[in-house]
Amino acid sequence: MSPQATSLPSSPQPSSPASLHITPDTSSSPPPPSPAFITHRICISHFLSAWNSRIFEFGAILFLVACFPATLLPVSLYALGRSFVGFLVAPALGVLVDSGDRLAVIRAAILGQRVAVVLSCAVFYVLYISAPSPPSSVSALSPPLRVSATPPDSARLLLLIPAILLACIEKLAATLSTLAVERDWLVVLSTSNTPLRTTLNTRMRQIDLLCKLGAPLLIALLDTYARPPIAILATGLSSLLAVVPETLIIARLHAADARLHRPSAVRPTRIVAEVAAALARPVRAAAAYFAHPACLPSLALALLYLTVLSLGGAMVAFLRGAAWTSAQIGAARVAGSAVELSATLVAPWLVARIGPVRAGIWCLSWQTGWLGVGLAWLFTGSESAVGGLVVGVILSRLGLWGYDFVGQIIVQDEVGEHHRGAFSATEASLQNLCELVAFASTAVYSRPEDFGVPAVLSFSAVATACALYAQFVRERRGHLFHAPQCLKTREAGYARLAA
Repeated sequence: MSPQATSLPSSPQPSSPASLHITPDTSSSPPPPSPAFITHRICISHFLSAWNSRIFEFGAILFLVACFPATLLPVSLYALGRSFVGFLVAPALGVLVDSGDRLAVIRAAILGQRVAVVLSCAVFYVLYISAPSPPSSVSALSPPLRVSATPPDSARLLLLIPAILLACIEKLAATLSTLAVERDWLVVLSTSNTPLRTTLNTRMRQIDLLCKLGAPLLIALLDTYARPPIAILATGLSSLLAVVPETLIIARLHAADARLHRPSAVRPTRIVAEVAAALARPVRAAAAYFAHPACLPSLALALLYLTVLSLGGAMVAFLRGAAWTSAQIGAARVAGSAVELSATLVAPWLVARIGPVRAGIWCLSWQTGWLGVGLAWLFTGSESAVGGLVVGVILSRLGLWGYDFVGQIIVQDEVGEHHRGAFSATEASLQNLCELVAFASTAVYSRPEDFGVPAVLSFSAVATACALYAQFVRERRGHLFHAPQCLKTREAGYARLAA
């Protein structure tokens, strides 16, 4: 399923991150490692991170529903709290990426995320075994949920507080890791090597999609056939076992490439002051973001997060209400993942043929068009209405993941080194805000028959993203699409007649 006349300030003078950097002397540094060395280590590290993130993201919802089978309120509070903290604190994470020691930042992100997941699993386990009666397993593969009318007791609801707090820590650590690797490390490692940058972006998108398909399926099978306690323990153990290899791999890559070494001219106390200042300046940070030339493509990418038109929780619940079986939903998810994987092949080819700017408008137009077809089909009220919506959503994923690839390239090329973290953190904050709006829409319109309202809101967000990017293309190229040769010939003939 997320482009230089104006620069992006990240803090007031004289303590801006740019002024705190000293360009290291690389004249005597060893040559950078080979592209294969970089690619292998970045991909292995990203796989460990993405796999564990996807397992926990999907598993946490299953565990909460299993622990509180009589209400969906805990799940809603959990998701809203996680996204709200990401929206509120994400801008400050950019200061760490821009000013902090690269290796220390990524180590802190890895450790914070893994510890939060392990402790969360401990809380989920206590919640599960403390249930008044053994709760039934609930997963994406189980039959439609039939809940009892007994509300959860207040003592068990209090245990939800540490679960939400740990989820917030996990969210912030995951965001910090993503910002550091995708928007900083990747750009530095592929400096003056466009093919390597394209390869890294492509491989990381492919890893994301494989983990998105495989990790939830694995945890759902464990939750269904091995019972939730086993799934909870497996989630915590997977995260715990990944700490050492992920840390060692990223440390070896850092040691092998002098370009990643940042001089220790920035004192920790100064970084703390910068983080505090970033938290106190959300309005200024937003103003700088919106003034940047890369704002429009970045904002378009953020708006794509305001959607329920994906084969995720809200739409799965709608399909279950529409009498779709688990097998049908599973087949739709597999088809959607196949289309998304194809985007990792189509998008690089398209960028190589027509460039990232034109490729972006093609991808967004594709996504908007197919979502429009699916939504129109839904409102026909025919027997195939729901199936038509699913087909439209599946085909639209090609454009979504294509633009995700293109948007990353544009932002990486447009944003300067000392402002990447601040810019990307503001973008991540907006993405969390859009997710909040999507969650709120399904909370207000929670009945399956009302799904059309959040669906229209989601389509409107995608159409707005397409319009914003079209404005960026027009400003950058002077036009949106090349006119057909026949029209050019006709215009030339009219011009000769007029002369």
